[in-house]
Amino acid sequence: MERFRIEQLTFQYPGRDEPALRELDLAVQAGEFLVIFGPSGCGKTTLLRHFKPELVPHGLRQGRILLDGEPLLELETAGRVGFVLQDPEDGIVCDKVWHELVFGLENLGMDQAQMRTRAAETAAFFGMEDWFYRDVKTLSGGQKQILCLASAMILQPEVLVLDEPTSRLDPVAAEEFLGALQKVHRELGTTIILSEHRLEGVLPLADRVLGMDKGRIVSEGGPRQLEQHLRETGSLLHRMLPVPMRLYGAVQESALADLSEGPCPVTVREGRDWLFHLIEKMKEAGRPVQPATKRSAEQTDAPASVEIKNLWFRYDRQGKDVLKGLSFTAGQGEICAILGGNGSGKSTLLMNAAGILKPQRGKLWKKGRSALVPQEPVSLFTRQTAGLELEEMLEDGLGPEERKAVLEKTARKWGLEDLLDAHPYDLSGGEQQRLALAKVMLTRPEILLLDEPTKGMDPAVKAEFVRMLKELKTEGVTVLVVTHDVDFCGEAADRCGMLFDGVVLSEGTPAAFFREKRFYTTSAGRISRGFLEDVVTYEDLLERLGLSEQDPDSGGKSALPGGAGSPKTGEPDPAELEGKTEYFSAEERERLSGLPYEAEQRRALNRRTALAAGMILLAIPLTIFCGVRFFDDRNYYLISLLIIAETLLPFILIFEKRRPQAREMILLAVMCAIAVLGRSIFFMVPEFKPVVALVIIAGLAFGAESGFLVGAMTGFVSNFFFGQGPWTPWQMFAFGIIGFLAGLLYRRNETFYRSRKQTALLCIFGGLAALLIYGPIMNTCAVVTSIAYDPSRAAFKAVFLSGLPFDLIHAVTTALCLAVLAAPMMEKLRRIKRKYGLL
Repeated sequence: MERFRIEQLTFQYPGRDEPALRELDLAVQAGEFLVIFGPSGCGKTTLLRHFKPELVPHGLRQGRILLDGEPLLELETAGRVGFVLQDPEDGIVCDKVWHELVFGLENLGMDQAQMRTRAAETAAFFGMEDWFYRDVKTLSGGQKQILCLASAMILQPEVLVLDEPTSRLDPVAAEEFLGALQKVHRELGTTIILSEHRLEGVLPLADRVLGMDKGRIVSEGGPRQLEQHLRETGSLLHRMLPVPMRLYGAVQESALADLSEGPCPVTVREGRDWLFHLIEKMKEAGRPVQPATKRSAEQTDAPASVEIKNLWFRYDRQGKDVLKGLSFTAGQGEICAILGGNGSGKSTLLMNAAGILKPQRGKLWKKGRSALVPQEPVSLFTRQTAGLELEEMLEDGLGPEERKAVLEKTARKWGLEDLLDAHPYDLSGGEQQRLALAKVMLTRPEILLLDEPTKGMDPAVKAEFVRMLKELKTEGVTVLVVTHDVDFCGEAADRCGMLFDGVVLSEGTPAAFFREKRFYTTSAGRISRGFLEDVVTYEDLLERLGLSEQDPDSGGKSALPGGAGSPKTGEPDPAELEGKTEYFSAEERERLSGLPYEAEQRRALNRRTALAAGMILLAIPLTIFCGVRFFDDRNYYLISLLIIAETLLPFILIFEKRRPQAREMILLAVMCAIAVLGRSIFFMVPEFKPVVALVIIAGLAFGAESGFLVGAMTGFVSNFFFGQGPWTPWQMFAFGIIGFLAGLLYRRNETFYRSRKQTALLCIFGGLAALLIYGPIMNTCAVVTSIAYDPSRAAFKAVFLSGLPFDLIHAVTTALCLAVLAAPMMEKLRRIKRKYGLL
């Protein structure tokens, strides 16, 4: 039975020149285990998000996606399609394991008896009983990812989609997670769609494998057929295959092909059997394997660049020690790698070495300037485009042409040429990692500290990264890496160490280090153990078999059909560019990512905005008047709720032609929450409040109707903390009308905040709005609703004059808050609007 069908799917992100997906046709059968792989940025994550309507990205789209024969984007799939993200931290929202497990069931409104039953069943299935009541923050990385898997499966979905779920796990934790996933598929028959870079563990589980490159499916079939197809087409995707399959391909293209027997090996066990028989055949044919070279046993006697002695560290005074007398030395121009499981203290060690954390005891000495690339590269990004991130790090003395040349060289070196105009947060995991490394390397550090640098990197980019690290080594740069990518350590490191229980237990050259390891060892070492000694890398295997020149991975073509492109980068040649297909019209692209179309639409007051103006200027003041006149200001809750209803009517009309997105409601709720929090923080200072400034920003970012809604809701909700009363409807109206006017006045120019002059004018508008709109409305409220005053001219004069100093403080506060908050908040909100197509 067919579960999913995709027909001619083409998708393009806002601001991108090329589609992320191109004319995809795909059918997924019920109960199938489908694996998708390809280089970073090839469209894997974009494709996976199209299987889950709630996660479908915003952009231009052609084609159809069907789930059980029905259009997917029109369906509610909360309980039908589960999704596990790459980073477990992005999917966990609760503090306790059991609460996180039932969070989805709570949102679906399931009764407690059913929730308890499902939670017990799920916890037993995934072996979570021992940590069912623990705090999430105490879990290891592997346990967190299993928790995310269990949280998806407790909804009993028909389809489970996973986006590189093992990319942040150490080898042991990754095997445990894949074992749980295999159990789900084998015992429950769930359809599984998974993307991965590390294929060693997932290919044996797959029924079918898809290879993707540049938004297209370029290879499809079973794991064994995949190798042959990629080899025969000369695709660069061949280098992403597991070592047994790559080695089999190299042998098939060499003079040893006649000695190779059996089908292509997929697992390590199959690879060992096949390699053993191949070596035996080589001996019988008088072609013994080559002896190991001495390079694996070389030692570095360079002077120390980083020296750590007896280092002790704990995060809390009463907590456990993370580092326990750790000692380690890295020589100048040496690449040192520290391996260990998730939670073993690798990142803690690196942050101590960078000076971010201070140890309680011990000595840490460094020679030269150091730079750290953290595990989460987004923490290094502060600008609006990848190009600006790199420009920020260029030397000040360079001229415009020199800066341009250095920028282009750096972008080309790290494969970022097509991403310079993209926002760093919108890049894939591998692209973010490359951008972070490129940015840090522009500082020319003498000591480079890398925390999981190959996370999200495909093998081609990883091989280029290894080459660049070795170039840095020749320049005398010391590199200290903490990682659980053992194959990367085998290829790049001069020395490896194992971190466990707060100390480095063993260290040595890659050959010596991996020789004695069973679990933390390379794929090449696993398949050759026992009959080829001192093999660490895939290149070592080729050399021992005498195949260095015959490896199909050493060259090859682009993965695009027809084999067009550069052998090294897969870039299209000029002939391909000349015949490039335009999938979307210029008008569609302008409408998606450009301002001209939107600006044209914003110039005139539309019917919805005119209705909103009528409600705000007529209906809401009339409602307040009726409350004063007929209810004697005592039914202020009723009046407040009527104002909210009147405010919602024009806002609801925004969704006259489409369904509202949950993201839109959440975004406005967050703006209200920030405004309420701002009012609460400064409660002790009369009229020193940022509320008006935040309401103005909401109106500027999301339009007049949304501005009034945020203002009215902020006044209503904040008074639950400060006290409800007859003044609540007046406050709601005062806050709301300021947000409404801001949305009207600035509807023509969404990017005004980039001009200092325009920002100054906005500050003036905010100050005047607080002084001439909010102040008079609330002063009028004080006269009308107070029993101490008769609504006379003298009463109004007294209240207005006594309130003037407070109104002036409020005006100045509003102007200052806008000067500080408007530009950064508008930039963030505008990016969110563009990325998700909101409001």
